Amino acid sequence: MTDFSEILQIVGLSILVSGTSTLIGSVVGVPLGVLVALRKFRGRNFVRTVAFTFYGFPPVLAGLLVFLILSRGGPLGVLGFLFTPIGMILAQSVIVMPIVMGITISAMMTVEKRLHDTSLALGANERQWRTTALHDARVGVFTAVMVGFGRAISEVGTVLIVGGNIRGQTRVLTTAIVLEISQAHYVEATIFGIILFVIAFAVFAFLQRLQAKGVV
Repeated sequence: MTDFSEILQIVGLSILVSGTSTLIGSVVGVPLGVLVALRKFRGRNFVRTVAFTFYGFPPVLAGLLVFLILSRGGPLGVLGFLFTPIGMILAQSVIVMPIVMGITISAMMTVEKRLHDTSLALGANERQWRTTALHDARVGVFTAVMVGFGRAISEVGTVLIVGGNIRGQTRVLTTAIVLEISQAHYVEATIFGIILFVIAFAVFAFLQRLQAKGVV
């Protein structure tokens, strides 16, 4: 039976891992998405195709990839990040970043087609119209971040592979649910599920409120 202090620890770690990975994925994914959408360069279509392919990258494969990189025989094994929250954050960032990048590309390209000729006709230079395009696409970019967080907070396979679901160290809400179900503790699993839903609902409600107020 999981006590209250352990539940708080699991909830705190879930928010920390998901929030940090969403931040990292957004810091990397949004600028890349803007760059690919607005900058014309050789191989642009190929990059877009790769980005959208990774948009649906199976989480289990992402977990396996990060596991191999962080394992003892891997290139980053010396860092000792495997089966730690840092490793889990890295793994979830790999999943979040393509999602944020892909949605950002779509949002920016929709705005770009509408604004480009008009802005240049009105005398705006390249930098000015790109700034305007980013401002007009902010709702789409914000949506990209929200979707990325939703994917991170609900992820199971990746954090299970990389984190190991170690009690008191790397156990998060999703892996706790899987564990409780495997042990036929359905009441406990349901409680964790409700907590997960409440957290997701609260975060999205807060973000939507910011969006409604025009903060983003």
